[in-house]
Amino acid sequence: MFVDTRYRSTEPEIMDDFKLEGEILRDALDKIASINRLLGGNKVTLEGIKYLLSAQPKSAVIRITDIGCGNGDMLRTLADYAKKESLNFILTGIDANNFTIEHARSLSAGYTDISYQCADILKEPDAIEQTDILLCTLTLHHFNNLEIISLLQSFKLKARLGFVINDLQRSAIAYYLFLALCFVFGLNEMSRKDGLISILRGFKRADLISYSEQSALKLYYIKWKWAFRYQWILKQHERKN
Repeated sequence: MFVDTRYRSTEPEIMDDFKLEGEILRDALDKIASINRLLGGNKVTLEGIKYLLSAQPKSAVIRITDIGCGNGDMLRTLADYAKKESLNFILTGIDANNFTIEHARSLSAGYTDISYQCADILKEPDAIEQTDILLCTLTLHHFNNLEIISLLQSFKLKARLGFVINDLQRSAIAYYLFLALCFVFGLNEMSRKDGLISILRGFKRADLISYSEQSALKLYYIKWKWAFRYQWILKQHERKN
């Protein structure tokens, strides 16, 4: 039977339980990060950050906040990039699951430029402090349409330069390819179920355009990227000549 991707699924993921903890969750977080890295997901987000920083002086102190940071892999990637390029990044990760935050902290023990905060941003929108760039990697699909509009309004107010959203394309091809990946990577049952639901809760380009229009976003860009994901960038300010 061919999977129907016409509309976003409303089925919850196991990982949406913010009280979830233990080895199964730790394994899922690390596998998600590994697969995302292998398939070029971190590169997609980094490209967006470079675009938003293109008009900024190299000496500027840049605050970057990652919403739904998971095990912190994206933040560590950014810290390594900043060190290599002699940039000044202050990096913050926010996640609603305390076990996830503690795991991210343990993996980031050697990174003095990364801090973490446990907060449910829907219930605690003020937990997102003013920042230069907001990131949302493989997180937005966890929210329903109305919640997404609310988050975008908050992102606009909080991010001085803009935001970079990197999330899944809702695609039957992606769905069946992920089934193959489950076998190759030996994903546990939770990762397999949540991964398939994530794809069905992902987006079509028309969804992202609709959210942009409803949120009155002006200067935004949506690009399809491998592997079956969208890079969605809001730039708050035009580049000065």
